Amino acid sequence: MGGDAAPGPIVDGAVAAARHLASELRLAGPHAVLAAELARHRDASALRMAVVDAPEVVGMDEPPAAALRRKPGASIRVAMAEVAAGRAAGVFSAGSTGATVMAACTELGLLPGVDRPALAATIPTRGRPAVLLDVGANAECRPSHLVQFAVMGAVFAQTALNVAQPRVALLSIGEEASKGNELTREAHRQLRAAPVGFIGNIEARDVYAGAADVIVCDGFTGNVALKVSEGLVEMVETLLGAELSATFTTRVGYLLSLRAFRRFRRRVDYTEYGGALLVGVRGVVVVGHGRSSAKAVRNAIALTARYAREGLVDRLAAGIAGIPVTSS
Repeated sequence: MGGDAAPGPIVDGAVAAARHLASELRLAGPHAVLAAELARHRDASALRMAVVDAPEVVGMDEPPAAALRRKPGASIRVAMAEVAAGRAAGVFSAGSTGATVMAACTELGLLPGVDRPALAATIPTRGRPAVLLDVGANAECRPSHLVQFAVMGAVFAQTALNVAQPRVALLSIGEEASKGNELTREAHRQLRAAPVGFIGNIEARDVYAGAADVIVCDGFTGNVALKVSEGLVEMVETLLGAELSATFTTRVGYLLSLRAFRRFRRRVDYTEYGGALLVGVRGVVVVGHGRSSAKAVRNAIALTARYAREGLVDRLAAGIAGIPVTSS
């Protein structure tokens, strides 16, 4: 039920995923509403899908804490409870990020040694994919939180991206340790002593250069950086398409380069990745855009299933347990 245009695109994406996944999908929301959405798909009754009745919904514009207190039957709480009870292996939501994070912390709890969870987004670079975190779970952070994000990001890069020795960087306004605000300066000092491959500060222009495998920042900064990047990609695609279709000569060139253009789009399109993993909680939770399309939802559900199948949370817990992280 979460998302700017929910539940239509969410159900469409779930049906598309169910056609290819071996796992059962459980849709949390008002039964009558979801049943009507499923009825639009002729093959829905033949797919491994079930509706878990959740009579209440947290709106995108509602304060998360207050809404969750008022609505014990909210779909996001019911979905998290399914995982907590072992009836589901993971959750995908395109709804309120704040409500999703709060419901995950309440229903699933945090991994030992973790003070704050973080949203870890997989981003393209000139080389291999990298991890940017936090991209929205924590608007305000302490330096020790950024150190924990660095540890979790490094373990995530090792387990999900197969990077043996992740290079960890701190997002700031300059490469020098003295640059940035009080948060980044103190985080830089603590990261130098942390048991991760810290390579220093990185500027926003270098995030996609491939110099780092893990880029750490607070959730406010990370969310802005991610959305600016997505907006830039959309603008480049629009301008490039307009230029290539402007004349007969460029149209011919466009047709000749169409395959390369499609490869480019797959590398930079957020819908290919689907969503960001909420690292630090006792369960697989993937958070998508509020404007997630059916394609993004399908890919995010496949990603959630993959993380659950590969035991990613257990591997994160084991990695974090072996590293001393202070909460001071």
